[in-house]
Amino acid sequence: MSKWSPPQGGNSPLEADHGTRVAKGSCSAHGRRVVVIASEFNDSVVAQLLEGAVEAWVKHGGAAAELLVVRVPGAFELPVAALQLARSEAYEAIVALGCVIRGDTPHFEYVAGECARGLQQVACATGVPVSFGVLTVESAAQAQERASLTQGNKGAEAMEVALEMADLLAKLP
Repeated sequence: MSKWSPPQGGNSPLEADHGTRVAKGSCSAHGRRVVVIASEFNDSVVAQLLEGAVEAWVKHGGAAAELLVVRVPGAFELPVAALQLARSEAYEAIVALGCVIRGDTPHFEYVAGECARGLQQVACATGVPVSFGVLTVESAAQAQERASLTQGNKGAEAMEVALEMADLLAKLP
């Protein structure tokens, strides 16, 4: 087995940083194949997350018409849709969007925990990065704050993470 070495000359995916080699992805949507899966539950919040994700996609050079958005009933259903899409090998990254608000029963812990675990399992099992844009919050007010387009929309952040991870993985051996 031969050791990997970085290409010589310009445009290396490894940047010099304090004498070390560092691999880092960029946030470009040009030529990327990304899919968004969005929960329909708590749709007033998820719609804002989705708007932020699409805006980030376009801001980073993607065409809105090239972005597939898949809607699922709730956050609990995100992992199974993510697995199907990851297995298709049609996408370099998946953005999962949803909102789980704590209530008076333990339902929150089950839905939020299983959603997070399921999405991480999809990413690890398939090698396709799944960006976690699922809000897990204490109240509707917290959800609105994190979905706000003027205060750092978490859907936009999730899209940027997906783009960066897709680019990074394309650069790694």
